[in-house]
Amino acid sequence: MSEYLSGLNPAQKEAVLHTEGPLLIFAGAGSGKTRVLTYRIVRLLEMGVDPFHIIAITFTNKAAKEMRERIQAISPVGDQIWVSTFHAACTGILRRESEALGFQKGFSIYDTADSQRLIKECIKELNLSEAYYTPRAVAATISAQKNELITPKKYEQMVAGNFRESNVADIYTKYQQRLTDMNALDFDDIIFKTVELLQNNQDIRLKYQNRFRYVLVDEYQDTNHAQYKLVNLLSGYAQNLCVVGDDDQSIYGWRGANVENILQFEKDYPSAKIVKLEENYRSTQTILDAANDVISRNYNRADKQLWTENSKGGPVRIYLATNERDEGAFVARTVKEMVAQGSANYNDFAVLYRANAQARAVEDALVGAGVPYRIFGGVRFYEHMEIKDILAYLKAINNQADDIAHLRIINVPKRGIGNATISKVQAYALEHGLTLAQALSEAAKVPGIGKKAAPVTAFADFMLDLASYALDNSVPSLIKKILSQTKYLDMFADDTPESEERVANVMELVATANTFEKESADKSLGKFLEDVALVADIDNYQESANAVSLMTMHSAKGLEFNAVFVVGMEEYLFPTPRSMESGSEADMEEERRLCYVAFTRAKHILHLSHALSRMRFDKITRNPPSRFLSEINPARLVPVNAYGKAKGFAGSVASDYVPPPPKPKLDLPPPKNKELQFKVGDKVRLGKYGVGEVVEIRNAGADYEVTFALENGVRKKIMANLMKVAKK
Repeated sequence: MSEYLSGLNPAQKEAVLHTEGPLLIFAGAGSGKTRVLTYRIVRLLEMGVDPFHIIAITFTNKAAKEMRERIQAISPVGDQIWVSTFHAACTGILRRESEALGFQKGFSIYDTADSQRLIKECIKELNLSEAYYTPRAVAATISAQKNELITPKKYEQMVAGNFRESNVADIYTKYQQRLTDMNALDFDDIIFKTVELLQNNQDIRLKYQNRFRYVLVDEYQDTNHAQYKLVNLLSGYAQNLCVVGDDDQSIYGWRGANVENILQFEKDYPSAKIVKLEENYRSTQTILDAANDVISRNYNRADKQLWTENSKGGPVRIYLATNERDEGAFVARTVKEMVAQGSANYNDFAVLYRANAQARAVEDALVGAGVPYRIFGGVRFYEHMEIKDILAYLKAINNQADDIAHLRIINVPKRGIGNATISKVQAYALEHGLTLAQALSEAAKVPGIGKKAAPVTAFADFMLDLASYALDNSVPSLIKKILSQTKYLDMFADDTPESEERVANVMELVATANTFEKESADKSLGKFLEDVALVADIDNYQESANAVSLMTMHSAKGLEFNAVFVVGMEEYLFPTPRSMESGSEADMEEERRLCYVAFTRAKHILHLSHALSRMRFDKITRNPPSRFLSEINPARLVPVNAYGKAKGFAGSVASDYVPPPPKPKLDLPPPKNKELQFKVGDKVRLGKYGVGEVVEIRNAGADYEVTFALENGVRKKIMANLMKVAKK
């Protein structure tokens, strides 16, 4: 037996050795899932499986890089495995098969800001009110439809009769047509279009099913419907599908993730083998027990319990702050004292919060105490104005049909081209069926433009020259030429700190391009833009940086720290007002899973804090302690004072401890005085969700829990009294 297998525990070894047929690995927090995935791939290679036939899909570039490096360290052919994120994998497929979808290979990928700008243009073209149909809200609606694989036509049918939603459907239709005209995809399209490609082209589907005979998917609990369908299509007839995940860490329901994908895996693949990884290698037993206390309250979860052979560790520390400033001061003081004692470095600490706005008070306290820190989840590097400007030049060069890129840079730096002139050129382009770039070249023909045609034509000629230059020169050289020819950096010549930072950011982009030129096998401009488009903020996290990390609980998933502060443990902050007021147990269960994720980031020390009052939305609020605190057995807790010293339990939340209730039995009696107007097998209309078939009705105490299968394949569990349904 291979030497690497000797270091695995029995459950890990079982998962690695099961190589044929569907496999579900429930991998608890810190249970070594990356090691298991890595060794399973190595095992396949040892069995003689061609690396060409293996694909491993992750959610972050950071996870993909780590897995790729581990495989390469063990196997001489490890570098031939396709290991990438969902979006990178789909982008690779779309680049190869773009013509089948009517796209050119050099398509642009729009980020959130680009998408909203295009939606704004569509709203304007439809003569709708931007105040009523805000680009941000419309973008969120369109994104939700794409994640459920709902086309503009299907959405239009779903919302027929609803005035507002019908207008949103019109915006969706126009937006999608404009994307096609501009040879562009938004971020959701990357998976949406790949699924469409595989569903509608049998030859292409069989091509990739024959290639990817072994499919491995990490973080399966975070997949949305489109990703679920993609995995199903890729795994094909061989069904050598291995998914790894933890339903207790499913925390992205707000962006379409469906925890049912992992919980229903056995129904999708009846022959699947199930392995549970419950031994934790990260945290102390006390931290795990506190996390287990909370998550055990969730009903909709697989039965499992984290344990460890690590030490029991000290109790979880609770601090009751006067307000958010006192809470921030407690964090700063505790960190500084531990570092001064020599028991920790700054990068041993993380501060986690539910909402980004909470970072301000902690940040102020750290600055005052002279403690170095980094914030994740703020403005991403690639979202800074100056970076988006340079990238817009590159996008316009790479894809001359990209109107949004041209609109961003047409007068940056200033060229004397005003908004009125741009509007006339846009109108001319629409009237004659031209791209904006083509219309710019014909500026002299645009009615009413007069002498303003000269700078417009000069800009068009300049962009054509850059496109010609790009054919024979590297990406770094192209960026330097843009900077030189436009004198872009002259805009920041005032020597202010802000300008210095913007110049530094541009230089960092040049450095990134130089690294790309050295390390990438494909050195094309299109590949550089693709890499940039798929970078996530957390991919830039560096453990070696000696600074305290500040981030949301969502951003912290997948990371670990020696000591963790979870701040703002108060009702209406965590859990959120929405989860408390929606009446949906599913919303509260997701908040509880987020709490579980936050706790299990800690290896040795876990601090929880709440405040008597807090300034929110320009007014002082007073909320009770979070219910999650009262769900922890008080034997695991110790209140501490402002200096981190333990004190008595008087007045602490521990006295509010509520023992966990028994799990509901499946044979509960039917609710009294409740009668449903439908039965299993009936078709019903579920408001905004459209038509669904009733597939299961379960007694749930005072109500019925009803499971519907929607027409797009998504399943929804809804308590009968929470939604009006109409029998179809």
